[in-house]
Amino acid sequence: MKSLYDSISLDTSKRVTRKYSTSFSLGIYCLNKRIHSSIYSIYGFVRIADEIVDTFHDYNKRELLSEFKIDTYNAIKRGISTNPVINSFQSVVNQFNIKPELIDAFLNSMEMDLEEQKNSTENYETYIFGSAEVVGLMCLQVFTNGDDAEYERLKPFARKLGSAFQKVNFLRDLNADYHTLGRLYFPNIDLKEFNNETKKQIEREIEGEFKEALLGIKQLPNNARFGVYVAYIYYFSLLNKIKSTSPSTLINMRVRIPSYKKMSLLLTSYFKYNLRLI
Repeated sequence: MKSLYDSISLDTSKRVTRKYSTSFSLGIYCLNKRIHSSIYSIYGFVRIADEIVDTFHDYNKRELLSEFKIDTYNAIKRGISTNPVINSFQSVVNQFNIKPELIDAFLNSMEMDLEEQKNSTENYETYIFGSAEVVGLMCLQVFTNGDDAEYERLKPFARKLGSAFQKVNFLRDLNADYHTLGRLYFPNIDLKEFNNETKKQIEREIEGEFKEALLGIKQLPNNARFGVYVAYIYYFSLLNKIKSTSPSTLINMRVRIPSYKKMSLLLTSYFKYNLRLI
């Protein structure tokens, strides 16, 4: 039965999400239950693509990503895939008419990770759009459920939030990106000369994007507002921890938010939401 296979596919995407990201799992849990499956399916898909280029070092990454890309487009066209994660994703794409250009941009950014980073402003902006902003836009298409006018109105805020999230990731992962993967996403920066002023400049840029994104979060449909706010609070807290970390420490270790702190942030967010403070 196709329905049984679809259920198994969704369970696979859900397990991928929960194993790879406790923070996004918390955010999804706080969304309306009716859209849980769709967001799990989107995150499971982007997570596997990201793992191909980031961690499958003993295999031909380019070949694997090319097969993943072909399988994705075929699945969307056919309405099925023998890859459970892709099958789950295609179902959401077809149900919510997720724009093909968003999928194209995402896969293009994954391909960029297979190349030596040129560290230019143009590459930086293109990569952030495809790797993070479009993921927020895919989720926004689920949140707005076919309301194109609402989607277009909230689109700039979703892009700002995705960009802020990704730039926090760049700072958090400086050590692994540079020393393990040979990547430095920030343009016109030499990590050997990474200092407080450079770090503060990036942090101010991220804070500005978070400030704009929060305006949009407050306007999201009820089905999504609290869950997105939880993810926002987690990443904002992570940024604050990064701000209190020296550049030299940041280059040599990964900053984390402990699990107990995440639960504390969740409870605080819940009270603020219920008191209509957001």
